[in-house]
Amino acid sequence: MTRPGRPAGPTTDTETVVLTAALDLLLSEGAAALTAQRLHQVTGVSRSTVYRHWPTPATVLAALIDVAPTPPAPPSGDLARDLHQAVDQLCDRLRDRPVGAFLQALIVAAAADPSAAQLRHRYVGDLLDPFHTVLRTAGVTATDREDAVAAIVSPLLLDALLLDRPAARTRAHRIADTVARRLHPDLEADPA
Repeated sequence: MTRPGRPAGPTTDTETVVLTAALDLLLSEGAAALTAQRLHQVTGVSRSTVYRHWPTPATVLAALIDVAPTPPAPPSGDLARDLHQAVDQLCDRLRDRPVGAFLQALIVAAAADPSAAQLRHRYVGDLLDPFHTVLRTAGVTATDREDAVAAIVSPLLLDALLLDRPAARTRAHRIADTVARRLHPDLEADPA
């Protein structure tokens, strides 16, 4: 219940200012910097306002995740083409510094705060959702879907998060073609 005179949530402008600053802090100083005091220092938004709406670093991370999703394109029905589109979307997101840094910050934050582990799972789930949608639409069983997503995505995450190099898009496309042919042997090899 909110008290009279107090808005239920931050204004759009306040939310934009605080979350933009939070992302900058996350990328430059890590998840530990996402405190009401530090956000107040960099934004000028009162500590009480920040604390009221984002009382912990985990709630700030959750708010950042809420504004981060990129909706997947609707599947066309062409399994190989749709997997290629999902690969391109993920590679583009991994190329952009915030995604990789955000995932790394979630890993560090999860070591100190168990609720951040749930956020990490949620964020990674959002990254993988386009692949699951494509495969579910193609009628792929849950077990085969999990295996296919892991085969396609794992090398990309390894490159971007652990080896600190660009995601190998071409390799991911080859893997996507192999997965598509395995799941639907009637598909021809991608001529590209």
